[in-house]
Amino acid sequence: MSPARTPRYTVPGLGVDEGRQVIDLLTLRLHALNDLALTLKHIHWNVVGPHFVAVHEMLDPQTAAVREMADAAAERISALGGEPQGTPGVLVKERTWDDYSVGRADAIAHLGALDLVYTGIIKDHRAAVEKAGEIDPVTEDLLIEHLRGLEQFQWFVRAHLESSSGSLSNAGADTEEAAAAAAAPKRAAAKRAPAKKTALPAPAKKTAAAAKKTAKKTASKRTTR
Repeated sequence: MSPARTPRYTVPGLGVDEGRQVIDLLTLRLHALNDLALTLKHIHWNVVGPHFVAVHEMLDPQTAAVREMADAAAERISALGGEPQGTPGVLVKERTWDDYSVGRADAIAHLGALDLVYTGIIKDHRAAVEKAGEIDPVTEDLLIEHLRGLEQFQWFVRAHLESSSGSLSNAGADTEEAAAAAAAPKRAAAKRAPAKKTALPAPAKKTAAAAKKTAKKTASKRTTR
């Protein structure tokens, strides 16, 4: 990401160079939040399977809350004298991560991948909190408030992945595809035993044999012209 230009003014108590540093921090956080909101909607549209309703409905409030976080980050950039960038082109150009990689899939598989998405954004938010705390406690407070919500949302996601012993089904996965595969419920294909033949009484046997013979002749006539 290219550094923001130094603003002509910033909030009282900060120098313009300090304001620029905070704007840089918030710009990438804004991109991450906008990307997360889009990813949540993508998952909302592409979940399938027996957990569809629960997961589909769980994600809409998260999307709305993340959009509010993005709005707050953008407004803070403006207050600091910066220029928030919210267009798709700038997001794609300046982000440091790839697109979400899971398409139409089982709802629990998506949650396995989404857990990794939340882990990434939470880690980066925490790093930004630490840097912002050295310069601007107001921005630090804003990002901490974001973390409170993001960590709660990850908890909701992980509740679907956690076993009774407290382990996560996607533990150890380092890609979204691997996390999805690990989290997806394994549906063993039911083995169907071959149907047992029921013995027919003697008259029925003769009738069945005659019908079979007639059908064979009819089939022969239909295929020979």
